[in-house]
Amino acid sequence: MSNRMVPYRHCAQYYETDKMGIIHHSNFIRWMEEARIDFLNQQGLRYSDLEASGLISPIIEVKCQYRRMVKFQDVVAMEVNVAKYNGVKLILSYRMTNETTGELCAEGETTSCFMNSEGRVISLKKEFPALHTLFGNLADHQEKE
Repeated sequence: MSNRMVPYRHCAQYYETDKMGIIHHSNFIRWMEEARIDFLNQQGLRYSDLEASGLISPIIEVKCQYRRMVKFQDVVAMEVNVAKYNGVKLILSYRMTNETTGELCAEGETTSCFMNSEGRVISLKKEFPALHTLFGNLADHQEKE
């Protein structure tokens, strides 16, 4: 496994624009969710497989700061990193840049927790130790950069 992830890419669609001709801010939140699932896939963790094993990871907090407008057909590259992990919560950070201009469009974070299929919050260290090690290593790697 490489620690350097391939950025998730999204081409802005016409239906995502608003009356001002720019991408509506709510779409950035959707893109972060797409990038989160892609990030997990790049770690070899298909979300459907996690759910099948009895693990769900709902988003419990979202933050997004908008820096530059995104317009129809702009391609946005999203870098995703583990910002913090404590065994129960995972905070991912997102940097969204215009692939053509290199301009920073938005920065954000999502916080998710880990729950079993009954909806109870669990500790990955106890219930899924391999995932605990993976996320811990990714968080440690980010702190060293």
